[in-house]
Amino acid sequence: MTLLLFNKPYGVLSQFTDRSMPEARATLSDYINQPGVYPAGRLDRDSEGLLLLTDDGRLQARIADPKFKLPKTYLVQVEGEPSEDALARLRSGVSLKDGSTRPAEAERIDDPALWPRDPPIRYRAAIPDCWLSLTIREGRNRQVRRMTAAIGHPTLRLVRWRIGDWTLADLAPGQHRQA
Repeated sequence: MTLLLFNKPYGVLSQFTDRSMPEARATLSDYINQPGVYPAGRLDRDSEGLLLLTDDGRLQARIADPKFKLPKTYLVQVEGEPSEDALARLRSGVSLKDGSTRPAEAERIDDPALWPRDPPIRYRAAIPDCWLSLTIREGRNRQVRRMTAAIGHPTLRLVRWRIGDWTLADLAPGQHRQA
C-alpha cells in the first residue's frame, strides 16, 4: 500500500489532468510522478495544504467519506476578528443553504509560521484579519469558506493542516513524502 502526504500549493487542481479549460492549469501531475495513486478527497484550487494520495481503495474511502467522521483541521485566515459568540456558532454548527453543519472545533490562534502564499493575500490596512484553527468532521463543497462567511468573517487564506493523524509537519508547498 502506498500513502503519500502532499502539500498542495495554491492554484493547483486536486486531480492529475485538466480537461475543462483550453489553457493548462497546474495539476497533481506537475508534482507527483507515482502511477496508481489517487487523491483521497479534494482540496479546492484556491486552498492549500495537506492532500493524501493512495493506491488503496478502502483507505481512500475511509479518508474521503464523511460517514467515517475523520477530523480535518484547517488554519484559516479570516477577515475581521470573530467574537466569542461567532466562534460559538461554529462550535455548535452553522446553518448553510444545504443544511446545518456538524459542530466544529474552533479557536482563534496566533499567526502560524507558514510559507508565503503566491499570489499573496491582498493586505488592507483598514480591515483587520486573524487566524482560526477549525476542525470539521464532514466535507461539503467549500464548507470551511461557507462556514466563516456565515458568521460574517470571509476566508482570506485556507490551509488544511491535518487529516486524522496525518499532518503537514515540515512539508514545503509542492513537496510530498511517503507516510
